[in-house]
Order: sequence, then C-alpha cells, then structure tokens
Amino acid sequence: MEKQYKTILKDEAFLRQISKPIDWNKNDYHEAIKQLDMFCQEDENLLALAAVQVGIPLRMIYLKKTDLTRLEDDYNERTILINPVITKRVGKTTYWESCASCLDYMGLVERPYKIELAYQDEKGQAHTQTFEGFPATVLSHEMDHLDGILHIDIAKEILNMPQEERKEFRKTHPYEILSKTEQFVQKTKKKSS
Repeated sequence: MEKQYKTILKDEAFLRQISKPIDWNKNDYHEAIKQLDMFCQEDENLLALAAVQVGIPLRMIYLKKTDLTRLEDDYNERTILINPVITKRVGKTTYWESCASCLDYMGLVERPYKIELAYQDEKGQAHTQTFEGFPATVLSHEMDHLDGILHIDIAKEILNMPQEERKEFRKTHPYEILSKTEQFVQKTKKKSS
C-alpha cells in the first residue's frame, strides 16, 4: 500500500471538512495512530501531522518535531494528542509555514506565542499543557487542519517554493516572536472571491 497525503490538488474538499471527535467506545483511533506513525516515521521532513491529512477525519494530531534545535532526520517526539482543544492563546509570532497537504505553497502566518491545550493521550487520560514558541506555532497549524483550515487560507503572503528553496529562504526569514503577552486574535479564513 502506497502512502499518500491528501493534497489541495486532488482532495481539497476532504481537507476542508471538520474532523470528528474520537469516540472512546468505538476504538476507531487505533488504526489512525498506526497510520500517523507510518507517515511520520517515513517522512523526515514532517514536523507534525493531523489525521485528516492521511484520510482519517478524526480529531487527532501527531507531534514529531516541535523543537527547532532538534530537526535532525531521525528525531521523533511521537506525542499523540486526541480531541485537542485550545483553551487560551497569548502573544504573536510569524513563520513561513509549509504543509505536505499544500504542496509547494508556503505562507507567512501569524500564530499565538503561547497556547494552553486540553487533550487526551492514547490511553484516554486527560491533560492540560502549555506550549510556547515554535511548538505553539506547529500545534496551531495542526489544530486548524482539524477545523478544515489550511495555512494558505490565513497567510498574510503566499509563495510557491520547492522544499530545498524553502530551507534556504527560512535561514533569512526565521520564526519571529512579535509579542509574548498581547491577547491573540484568531484569524478566520479569507472569503473566496
């Protein structure tokens, strides 16, 4: 079986759906975790992945590389977040985001500097955790996927750039913290014309 991401080229309507919460009584999350593991282990460029990106519209996120100092190919945090909900957003950052589902489209996106997240782990245990800096950006991007929002929908600017060029571009356009304390206002999708 060939693994394939859902992309805006062929699967835009699928990617724009709102993912469903996991029902712990149905055990429908085990296969999703296996699929996310497979994709994240085989693709060294992934930072994180929402289940909907691999064809499973459930509210589940796999965090792989959220530490900017640990981007080596074999690093994998393997943190599974089930039914995540952001309860607080503070501060403002910008980053030139890219996404396996959006091909070579990279967008300059504003995200909160810090988020508080309520979620469950693989065993159903409830957690509340604060994510700051780059991990908050990565997680906010994936949370948008669960609500059918792509980074290109809310980007201030969009460029079409292959992966190797993006790596070079980010050396001169890095992750930027604009504020650590101001109230963050979540952007909504741009209306299509």
